[in-house]
Amino acid sequence: MQEDVVVTKDSISGTLHFIEGGIAQSGPLAGDGNFLALKFSNFDPKATSIKVGLDPSQGTGLVEIINDPDRNGVFKIHDNAQKFVVEVTTPEEVERFEYDLTDLVLEES
Repeated sequence: MQEDVVVTKDSISGTLHFIEGGIAQSGPLAGDGNFLALKFSNFDPKATSIKVGLDPSQGTGLVEIINDPDRNGVFKIHDNAQKFVVEVTTPEEVERFEYDLTDLVLEES
């Protein structure tokens, strides 16, 4: 699905392979495309919400992952001009982190 993907302070780079048919039968992960899978860790233990997604979204918006024991996020990347977004909510604040995707190589079919 992806190889040599690297997450830095403000960007994600690497190669996303094209997958025919997608990785699900229906929903946002269905259909041909390039998919990015990330595992999230090391968040503030006071977090009451951790949402991840793409901006602009292709319909799913941000997805809550705080109750996912694996804290995984998988997304179909339609355009590497999108930003990958993480929003962490604690009782004190909402922090928004944006990651540039322009260095992702989206393989074609």
